[in-house]
Amino acid sequence: MATNRGDAQTAVDADDSEGDLETDLGGLTSRSHVLDVLSAYVGLMKPRVIELLLLTTVPVMFFAYRGVPPLGLVLATVLGGTLSAGSANALNCVYDRDIDEQMRRTRRRALPRHVVTPGSALIFGLVLAVVSTLVLGFWVNWLSAGLALAASAFYLFVYTMVLKRRTTQNIVWGGLAGCFPALIGWTAVTNSLAWPPVVLFLVVFFWTPPHTWALAMRYREDYARVDVPMLPVVKNAHDVAKQILIYSYVMVATSLAFWPIASTGPVYPIVACVLGGVFLVEAHLLLRRAQHSDDLSVVKPMRLFHWSNLYLSLLFVTVAIVPLLPL
Repeated sequence: MATNRGDAQTAVDADDSEGDLETDLGGLTSRSHVLDVLSAYVGLMKPRVIELLLLTTVPVMFFAYRGVPPLGLVLATVLGGTLSAGSANALNCVYDRDIDEQMRRTRRRALPRHVVTPGSALIFGLVLAVVSTLVLGFWVNWLSAGLALAASAFYLFVYTMVLKRRTTQNIVWGGLAGCFPALIGWTAVTNSLAWPPVVLFLVVFFWTPPHTWALAMRYREDYARVDVPMLPVVKNAHDVAKQILIYSYVMVATSLAFWPIASTGPVYPIVACVLGGVFLVEAHLLLRRAQHSDDLSVVKPMRLFHWSNLYLSLLFVTVAIVPLLPL
């Protein structure tokens, strides 16, 4: 009898242990699902893209302020800008979900994986748009809020819905939306527009085609599969490289125009010349590699893509540092 009771107790303990294990696993699964969903919503905002946008906002604030701007103003501008760009990116994901499912580069996004429904993503994007406008309007100024809203609307309605699937010049004109942060950084401090931020706006405008076409060369088969007429899809690598070189020269020339227009002192033009010189060397090397081959392993477009990120980062960091120098 005692043995039977012991066996029964052991069985009960084993059942309890199994139940506890199932509960623990269920809790872990539930927490994992919550984290996956939260990560998916953050992914809809495309944080890597936002990083570059903010990189062209904050340095302009330093230059406009001619020193270190108030921390509260910077934080409000960064928060509002992040939410505004995140809104545009989320709504872009909703509209492009059909082609994102077919592209290797984008099929791991939240909507193609069905982690978030299109309806939820749409609401998320619209809420971000409203909140970002209010944050910028009340904590920064309404000019900055209006510019951010205009940039988001242009990105969604002009680039995403009209240009992207219809013309090889899609990112040339569609890239205008990504130039607005330079203006917003200035207006956040001054509540007005002037020529210096317009020049920086144009630097980003002419930087966008080389940057994006280099990436599109890498993923041209993806774009061809979904009938998006990116320039590398409809032109050979050599023709694309020639266009990249032309825009690179105009970009460098525009970056140097910032020197006399903004009265930067000697440091900025020196840095701009060095950075621009390296960019042009990379563009020429790309053209040379593409002259006799379309093979990506030969052309190596990602070399220029990665350098383009570094170029823009260092150029705008220099813009931020210049007012702090005793020259």
